[in-house]
Amino acid sequence: MFLSPESLLQLLQRFIKNSIQIKQIHSLLIISGNLLPNPNPNTNSSTFKWIPTLLYNTLIRAYLNIHLPHTTLLLFTHMLSHNIPPNPHTFPSLTKATVAAYTTPSLIAKPLYTQALKRGVLSDPFVQTSFIHLYAKSNCLSYAQKVFDEMPEPCLVSCNAMLDGFCKNGDMDSAVSFFESMPVRDVYSWTTIINGYNKRGCYDTAIRFFQRCLRDCSVKANEATFVSVLSACVHSVTFGKQIHGYIIKNEDQVTPFIGTSLIYLYGKTGHLDYATKVFESMLKKETCTWNAMICALSSHGKDKQALEMFDKMKIEGYHPNEVTFVGILAACSNCNLIDLGLELFDSMLPQFGVVPKMEHYGCVVDLLGRSGFLAEAKDFISRMPFEADASVLGALLGACKLHGDIDLGNEVAKRLLEVDPQQCGQYIVLSSIYADVENWGHAAFLRNVMVGVGVHKPPGYSVVNSM
Repeated sequence: MFLSPESLLQLLQRFIKNSIQIKQIHSLLIISGNLLPNPNPNTNSSTFKWIPTLLYNTLIRAYLNIHLPHTTLLLFTHMLSHNIPPNPHTFPSLTKATVAAYTTPSLIAKPLYTQALKRGVLSDPFVQTSFIHLYAKSNCLSYAQKVFDEMPEPCLVSCNAMLDGFCKNGDMDSAVSFFESMPVRDVYSWTTIINGYNKRGCYDTAIRFFQRCLRDCSVKANEATFVSVLSACVHSVTFGKQIHGYIIKNEDQVTPFIGTSLIYLYGKTGHLDYATKVFESMLKKETCTWNAMICALSSHGKDKQALEMFDKMKIEGYHPNEVTFVGILAACSNCNLIDLGLELFDSMLPQFGVVPKMEHYGCVVDLLGRSGFLAEAKDFISRMPFEADASVLGALLGACKLHGDIDLGNEVAKRLLEVDPQQCGQYIVLSSIYADVENWGHAAFLRNVMVGVGVHKPPGYSVVNSM
């Protein structure tokens, strides 16, 4: 059956998020020759001239939608090799694909910008904004600033892209200066600056900007704004409660992500009763909501309740992910439920499709070590599919201290010092093991070694928190 290029284009647009259909239509386009240059360039139909470009643009966007960014970029090289001219709609998808495909997108950013310049599409504000995003995410702020400065009339979206670039690269001084100079701000502008300070650990400043946001009558805080500021409130639960009250008063409902942030806040600060009330009042939940509740219960010694929550989560049809298993394996460790913990760990991949990561292996080592199965924990580490990091070895070293196993403690400590020689924790734990058995000479020797290699124990301090 013959299908015209226009029909194939319509099919591609219709199934643009369907992986199987995209690949089938792509095959038809290759077989029919519709991805080659127009054989009749003198045709009067301007639309027909641009059909190959439209087909490539749609394919590029389609493969980006199905999370195949390398294929997206490969299609662009095919496009150029067949002399199909890109247009302004080609480049925004390519910049997103570059960020998704490469850990160092700067290697592709500059050649891609050169192509846009060569094709004469850089005057388009959407193309300019996409390159601001790309350069900002490539840690090339000076290039992002250059693109922005060349825009005759930057729109709000472009300003927000530049602001996001400053914040993501940790340049909060430039971010604030730029933010204050913006002629117009929207909720995204405010959320970006709040999130920027939050990620830098400047929680009080993040809260102050949120307060300013609420006073700005032209802006209404949205879900992302509340999630950002609630993350900052872990160090100020009183203000977190005030925001919770504001949400109840001004929002139609507690959304899954706002609810998850509230549960995380109350769980981190030990207010399990508030966390439980939020969880039970939510009309709609996500997997992350269950994870927050399970981890809150587990971290505060409510391990049996955490395990019951895990069972309920599965009964209600939610699919556990890697975060779920970190929380539930920690609960098993706290309760010394070795058989259940190992059973859950073994079920991760075959039953739930979750590939165990370093954190999960660390939880199992802690589970075995706490219960005194040190040899089994050591054997478990030896069978790991990758080299154990400091967190896994640290869990075993802590178990050696708990059970007074000096020989294994020595062995684990030597491996730890190879993995992370500047971490003071392993020196202190091993020194404590020697001190517990009154081997003061070895304990003092380790403290001297710490000084010799320039490792310093952070000083302790006390905090008085009046509630």
